[in-house]
Order: sequence, then structure tokens, then C-alpha cells
Amino acid sequence: MPVFNEEDVLPLFADRIRPVLDDLAVPYEVLAVDDGSRDATPAVLELMRRRWPQLRVVRLRRNSGHQNALTAGLHRARGQYVVSIDVDLQDPPEVIGEMLRLAETDGLDVVHGVRADRSSDSAFKRGTAGLYYRLVRRVVGAEVPPNAGDFRLLSRTAVDALTGLPEHRPVYRLLVPWLGLPSGEVTYTRERRAAGRSKYPLGKMIRLALDSFTGFSAAPLRVATWLGCAGIVLCMMLAAAGLAAHLWGTVVPGWTSILVAIVFLGALQLLCLGLLGEYVARIFTTLQGRPDYVVAADSAVQETRDYAGVR
Repeated sequence: MPVFNEEDVLPLFADRIRPVLDDLAVPYEVLAVDDGSRDATPAVLELMRRRWPQLRVVRLRRNSGHQNALTAGLHRARGQYVVSIDVDLQDPPEVIGEMLRLAETDGLDVVHGVRADRSSDSAFKRGTAGLYYRLVRRVVGAEVPPNAGDFRLLSRTAVDALTGLPEHRPVYRLLVPWLGLPSGEVTYTRERRAAGRSKYPLGKMIRLALDSFTGFSAAPLRVATWLGCAGIVLCMMLAAAGLAAHLWGTVVPGWTSILVAIVFLGALQLLCLGLLGEYVARIFTTLQGRPDYVVAADSAVQETRDYAGVR
């Protein structure tokens, strides 16, 4: 579970998820990835870890982003099944048991948590999310479950496949369906955030959408091409209209039409350059070869060292 500045909601999350996991009657480990929190989250996690033996804390040196924190967790998860969930309690932990039963009964490698009711979200968020999933399913493929975020269950096969991919800006809600593994769905009602503020503002939502389209499709480049073609056709039509007006002697002196044409073409060129720049930026990031996150500490590693020292 990725954690960033969640000091208020962490105790509520622990009180709710721990009985659910204990009732499963199977060995489990809860892996919390502290994504460079700047509030009291590290202290809260440390206190929780002392009271909850199954809690493991991985702390990143800086804020690396939600998807990269998920990557850090997947690379260190050790279970036969792995569930990714946010700590804001908008995704109910009680659904985990149903996910596990479905995976074991039907032999599934992926079980998506699908939000059947999003009435707790604002109208703006529901509208933008609906538009996002419609565009993604059209561009990337219909195999992407609608209204499925990052609440999902993965088998060890799926985790190994994901961690073996050389992704630098992963978007797991698209990457997991791309694997083509046997999958199922469990629906639930999305709840309101239990405490604190959302860590996914509009800017991060736009960044996620850009990563979704540029990382999984060349369609934006084709859009730029079609916009260029449309601009050429429009300019030809304007030229024909101007010539006809000149021949008929109805030319009105002024600069409005010229200004509109210049502004339109300039905006079109900037848009195309911006789309191209997104892909160049991805190439540049890949060539740099820098890690997407840097681990500062892992409580499991520290416990192993302490135990070895005692021996």
C-alpha cells in the first residue's frame, strides 16, 4: 500500500483491515511503502509496526509518485497473492476476502476491484474519470476494465511478470490488463475518504492521463498528424474564399482573417510539438537509466540484521 502524508487515516485503516486479514486464517504480510512523507506518517507507521507484527514498512528517500511507490511494493512483496490498496479507505478492505476466494476458485491471476457506485466522489471527478476510461478503452483496448483503479489482487505469476517489465512510468491500471492473464472482477461501492485530504489533485490526474496515452499508444501522434492535415485543408479553404472575394470585388480591408489564421496555425504547431515532446521526454528518461525510486529503509531487512547480530 503506497502511503504519502497519511498520518490521520493510518490508524483508521489499520483498525479496519487487520480484522479482515486475521479472519482469513492464512499467513499474511502488510507492506506499507512510505513515499517520502513529510508529516508524522513515518512515526505513525513505526508505532503501528511495533503493535502489528505482520506490518512491514519500506521508506523511500523522496516522493516518487503513486505508481512508482506501487512498483517498489511489488518488487518487495513476498506473498503468493498480492493485493494493492490505498489507505484512504475509499476501497473497502472487506472485499479482499472475496477477491482471494474468486482467484483460488477460478484459478485467476488477476482480480480487479471495480467501482460499481461512485456517488461518494464529486461530480467533476466522476465526469473526468468516465471520460478517461472511455478514451482509454477506445485507444488502448476494450480489455481495460471500466472504473477499475489500483485496488486489485495479483498472483505471484502476475507480480513476477509486472516486475520483469522495463517500465519507467508504469500505469498499472493499463499495464495489468495488457498482460492478458486470466482475470476477474469484484464490484463494490466506493466510499468517502476516511480522513485527511486527497493526494491526487488535478495536476497529478492530468499527468496520469498523459502517461496512460503516451505509454500505451501512438494515437496522440496520429492526432497531431490529422490536426495538421485539417489545418492545411482549412487554410486552402480560406485561400479559396479570399481569392473569390477578390474576384468579386467584395474585399473588406482589415487584419482579422489574417490574425485568426496565424493564431490558429501557431496553436496547431505548438500542440503538435507538445505531443511529440511527450514521447521524446519518455525516450530521454529511459536513456538516462535512473531508478524510479530509491529505498531508504526496509524494516524486514533491518529485523534480519538485528536477528543476525543477536545470534
